[in-house]
Amino acid sequence: MGSRGINSVSKVLGMFAVAGSVLTVAPSVSRAGSDPYAHLPGELSLTGVIRDFREKSVSGGHPDFERDPTAGFGHYMGLVQDQLDSDGKPVFKSTGYKVGTQWKDAAGRNIISPRSYISAKSGDQAGNKSSTAGGAVTSGDSLQSWFRDSTGVNLSKQLTVKLKRQTGTNIYTFDDKLDSAYSSKGGFFPINAELFGNSAGGDKNFHFTYELQTEFVFEKGKGQVFTFTGDDDVWVFIDGKLVIDIGGVHSAVSQTIELDRLDWLVDKQEYKLSFFFAERHRTQSNCRIDTTLVLKSVTMPMTTGIFD
Repeated sequence: MGSRGINSVSKVLGMFAVAGSVLTVAPSVSRAGSDPYAHLPGELSLTGVIRDFREKSVSGGHPDFERDPTAGFGHYMGLVQDQLDSDGKPVFKSTGYKVGTQWKDAAGRNIISPRSYISAKSGDQAGNKSSTAGGAVTSGDSLQSWFRDSTGVNLSKQLTVKLKRQTGTNIYTFDDKLDSAYSSKGGFFPINAELFGNSAGGDKNFHFTYELQTEFVFEKGKGQVFTFTGDDDVWVFIDGKLVIDIGGVHSAVSQTIELDRLDWLVDKQEYKLSFFFAERHRTQSNCRIDTTLVLKSVTMPMTTGIFD
């Protein structure tokens, strides 16, 4: 680079990679010490609905909470349909197919198995899953209540999580290991001693679901991504279509969606991202979100906890 007449500095292309459960980025560089993303909000506050369940071994318990899958614990795909229903909820597809090897992109990040509406990219690596359903959920009827208020089956309340922008980048992160509300709890335990109370015989509440309905503006070619890392079941839908599929009872698993793979999205248009999380087993509860989307909450329904 010449020494005269040059005010700009080199830009480093942002490249995302999952290292363990951490999404990292090499941000653009402007002048020394400046933040090229200072115009973005420092924090995103998202409010969703959390629903508490009793485990299957106690009176009034739900059959999917503390369920042992017939094919063993692990990551299952194919529990839900690729499209949300008219209520904006996941639809039962099967009892799930256990993943043997993860599908990955060229950067080594886990991705959903191929879909007709998600463009393939050079460097994608094929994974595999069982050809026999593995019993990760009981039935379509049992799944129906996971994300719907159901008298006697669950209790619900609103829950807000905060995604903080990583300094010098456009990445927003929620991580139960770093968030002040959860870091002392040993995991993502938002309703300890609330609603139905702690899981039988324990000091934590391990049996709940969490639903977030959010909106964002798509920016074509800007490398927008959404990554989840955690356990147990997580499904993410964009514009009603499944883009992250981490079903089953398992230790922390990550999956990423690059929005430029979604060819039907129109630049500068607003779309809905729907996030569905379930914690079903006593071992641990992990929740980490990393995204370059500037998400905002949409109106959530009234919850049963308001009346309790």
